[in-house]
Amino acid sequence: MWCLKLRKYSKLSKASIVSFGLLLFSVSSKAQAGDGVGGIQKATELVQSYFDVGTTLLYVIGAVSGLVGAVKVYQKWSSGEQDAQKSASAWFGACIFLVVVATVLESFFGV
Repeated sequence: MWCLKLRKYSKLSKASIVSFGLLLFSVSSKAQAGDGVGGIQKATELVQSYFDVGTTLLYVIGAVSGLVGAVKVYQKWSSGEQDAQKSASAWFGACIFLVVVATVLESFFGV
């Protein structure tokens, strides 16, 4: 359909339109098949470069949640609530989980 509109508004012949389409197809197929291994290697390098940032982010999230948890547990203990010990263990477990996950990921992937 677009070919008909193109032919209507230009003085190109049908053979020149078809040859131009074949040229575009051959160039695009070569570009797609040419650098697959290079693309995978580049993606691997990018993931490895972001891995250190991601583990550092997990450590920071663990530290911030530890501080928030400490304040919340202190407020519960100060007000005399019964579930203060349960809350303390939950916050502490969450912080330890984040630190352990970051450490295990570093050692598992060898980065």
